[in-house]
Amino acid sequence: MTTPVRVLVAKPGLDGHDRGAKLVARALRDAGFEVIYTGIRQKPEMIASIAVQEDVDLVGLSILSGAHLGLTRKTIEALRERGAGDIKVVVGGTVPRSDVTPLLDLGATAVFPTGSSIEMLVAEVRRITGADADSEDSSDSER
Repeated sequence: MTTPVRVLVAKPGLDGHDRGAKLVARALRDAGFEVIYTGIRQKPEMIASIAVQEDVDLVGLSILSGAHLGLTRKTIEALRERGAGDIKVVVGGTVPRSDVTPLLDLGATAVFPTGSSIEMLVAEVRRITGADADSEDSSDSER
């Protein structure tokens, strides 16, 4: 039996709208991930501390405020400062298509702009974390 992939879903900045983040957290949980949700209005330093304490494999940032570039940069920097630069970061929310490449250049592993399907997001998180290989291994062993 493999250990479930641990994902931290976080709402950095002053954005107080968390419906989408809760939807993503629930979908990931239902897909077999172990999900930790921080709640709203988290500072990047706090997100990084929680990520380290919880030993997560991936941090998902949900940002609707328009401050996605700065908050993503600060979160990635805070992870690196804590020796956790290997934790992958994905970003979702109100992200203009023109900001996808700059977010990837900052170190985000993937970006999910508004309108991304939950199915695609779950599949991509599986791919990024290697959870798709784990599920294939377990299904092979059940045959």
